[in-house]
Amino acid sequence: MSGYKVARLEEIDEFDDGRCPARTVRAHFGISSFGINAWTAKKQGDRLINEHDEADDGQEELYLVHQGRARFELDGKAVDAPAGTFVYVEPSVKRTAFAEEVGTTLIALGGKPGEAYEVSGWEFWAPFQPLYAAGKYEEAADQARPVAEAHPEYSVITYNLACCEALAGRKADAIVHLGLAFERRKGLRAFAAEDSDLDSLRDEPAFKELVG
Repeated sequence: MSGYKVARLEEIDEFDDGRCPARTVRAHFGISSFGINAWTAKKQGDRLINEHDEADDGQEELYLVHQGRARFELDGKAVDAPAGTFVYVEPSVKRTAFAEEVGTTLIALGGKPGEAYEVSGWEFWAPFQPLYAAGKYEEAADQARPVAEAHPEYSVITYNLACCEALAGRKADAIVHLGLAFERRKGLRAFAAEDSDLDSLRDEPAFKELVG
């Protein structure tokens, strides 16, 4: 083991979750202390990052326009960002970004103030997101389960697997996987208490015990 790794951006696998294709820089290098990913536009006008905020998670994000030119929309305000521009965004701000030039590349880093970074493994769930979005819950659960079982250290894929199982009527399986997800990431318990994907489990004693 050399203690270091080197890769060009194009050598990092790109995945498509049905929204904005991304390169999972963190996963490629096996980084566990901070989150970092990259997006590259195939054509002018491409959306680089999905519109979202981090209010629930409390995560700060710092974006760097590595090449090209991006247009950010931050709480509805347009911000021009040519190559070399840093854009820092607090958790409550609604954000998205679009490419103003072909090949525009955006790099994002994130973390939660005052807390050690916790790897969620959302990258492993991403390939199954289109099935979930299409309402194909059984198919999503069938495909995601072996991946979740192969990567027990990641909470998000296990939690989302449980959601698909609950939506598909597989209550017992859903409760087992929820329990595993909560063990790995305690914050998911509060999220599950309000998650409509889990409504079919509300009257189950085991669910009530898990959520508290």
